[in-house]
Amino acid sequence: MNCPSPLTPLPAPRWPGLGAAAASTVLLFGCGGGSSGSPGVAPAPAPVALVCDETLKAAFKPDANTTVTLVKQFKKGDDLNLNGTPSGGTAANDLCLVKLNVGPGNPGPADAPSTSAGIGIEVWLPAKSAWNTRVHVLGGGGFAGEPSISALDRVGGSGGNGPSTVAGTEGSVSAITDAGHASKTPFAALDGSFAMKPDGTINTQGWTDFASRGIHEMSVKAKALAAGFYGQAPQYSYWDGCSTGGRQGHMEAQVHPEDFDGILAGNSAINWTTFITGELYPQIVMQRDLGGVPLTSAQLSLASSAAVSACDANLTGQHDGFISDPGSCSYNPAQDAAVLCTASGGTNATAACLSTVQAQAVNKMWYGQTRDGSVPAPSVDIGHGTTLAPNQLWYGLTRGTALNSPLAPGFALADSVAGEPAPFLISVDQVALNLQDPTIASPLFKNATGNGANRWKSLGYDQLANASDRGLALQASFGNINANNPDLSRFRDRGGKMLTYHGLADTLIPDAGTRHYYERAASAMGGMDALQKFYRYLPIPAMGHCAGVGSVNGVAGVSPVANPPLPAPNQLFTALTDWVEKGVVPDKLVLQNSDKSLARPLCTYPKKIAYVSGDRSLAASYACQ
Repeated sequence: MNCPSPLTPLPAPRWPGLGAAAASTVLLFGCGGGSSGSPGVAPAPAPVALVCDETLKAAFKPDANTTVTLVKQFKKGDDLNLNGTPSGGTAANDLCLVKLNVGPGNPGPADAPSTSAGIGIEVWLPAKSAWNTRVHVLGGGGFAGEPSISALDRVGGSGGNGPSTVAGTEGSVSAITDAGHASKTPFAALDGSFAMKPDGTINTQGWTDFASRGIHEMSVKAKALAAGFYGQAPQYSYWDGCSTGGRQGHMEAQVHPEDFDGILAGNSAINWTTFITGELYPQIVMQRDLGGVPLTSAQLSLASSAAVSACDANLTGQHDGFISDPGSCSYNPAQDAAVLCTASGGTNATAACLSTVQAQAVNKMWYGQTRDGSVPAPSVDIGHGTTLAPNQLWYGLTRGTALNSPLAPGFALADSVAGEPAPFLISVDQVALNLQDPTIASPLFKNATGNGANRWKSLGYDQLANASDRGLALQASFGNINANNPDLSRFRDRGGKMLTYHGLADTLIPDAGTRHYYERAASAMGGMDALQKFYRYLPIPAMGHCAGVGSVNGVAGVSPVANPPLPAPNQLFTALTDWVEKGVVPDKLVLQNSDKSLARPLCTYPKKIAYVSGDRSLAASYACQ
């Protein structure tokens, strides 16, 4: 290594997203400082390589806003806790935990949800001998705000496929962030209170940190720590997130394309203010059309099961127990005698039967939010086109999706505070934020000007439409949260690759939103062929929200128990790394179900799976067309 003299400006870092301060740590690692042949200039001390102990707090200072708040070494087999209380999670290998705070945060009263010391970041570093030269950071969920990330007595995200697991088993540097706020309630990911200041105005700093700055700072700081800790820059950097994490991945590609070589973004919460406002629409349908009486879980299950039974044979001619192409399903419960109550001319005499009005309400939920609450006949339009219909504000969930899932916005969850039915909490918080009225939210929403009071129940179709419009109008104040800019030219030009996927039976985020964005990106990037050179979309039949099965079993005796082929752990991430590092295009992926009795190819949009001939359980019997 050629060491620069103290008077020589350091060259720009050769790895994306790494600041000059962090670059100097690496560039001067092992150097002796100034040349003895430079008279009158005192030799500069050589920066100390980062070590996993208290010295790292002073040694790592990449900028004035960043503070190291905790450094902790874990040995292989150690319980991953900071307070002496066993967590049940153990270190798969030797690990170094570093917690950071990146200011300036948002000042205010200590008890105000909007008050923040800054962005909390938790970075996990494998032992130097185990590092695979990758950075593999993880996205968040919901409103983020997990308080354990910045807490000094708890480990954040240590379970499952959290960053400690990624670092310990994969050998990558991994990280997570609270995106600039630590929730003060037990429902961190569902709590949007942080986004409103105590005086009722918009917390613009909080929105910016949540929308983009928090994830960018995590990327930069994780790479800088890796460079200083290992004495070399990361060779590859990857984003991996679903739901909010999917939105964050798209935001990185659009706003900070230099941060990652590869982005894996699933069930993405892009079009944030629009689709989340639309999540409240099923509840408004039940308030306005059904007199405020929610459909029961049994009724919602019957409607979804009947849709599966009506459409799950569309691919092979035999019932699969799940729908492979929801776009071909125009099932109408209002014309199904087996679902309609006898009083509505049907044959169903059970408590789960639907009246004609209730069946039409389900059709509205499936179609998605409209300005006036109207819905066309399913035979004319099921609401899942590549573009929105003139009166349609957003898409609904696909037919066959489990509407009675605890995450589905059409199902009335029990409000743990008031003990009464309530919708998906993020949706009422977002509508309250769009309209800048905290009383619209649930009682979990806290603000000095007034707490949530469930006033969402009084909203009409036109008022909910206004909330959607307001969410779009406030994008600049909301940190441009929607992450739906189709111009990906900077990400393309720097050589990045993005793989996005969406479960076609997502119980929370309509998959049509991802398709809608992808079509817009294709138009902006020179067509579908040009887009697919660096950005591919994989729709996954029967997959729910980020993991598991979102569709339901068909009616007993008609459809078998659903056991669809789904991605294996890390299958999609491996496909991304192979694309980035080996040039292997991810167009020949095969999915298997849990007991390996069924395999099918995973088709890249706009292609769809088609049965050709042969054994229906074998992937070779299908083609992507």
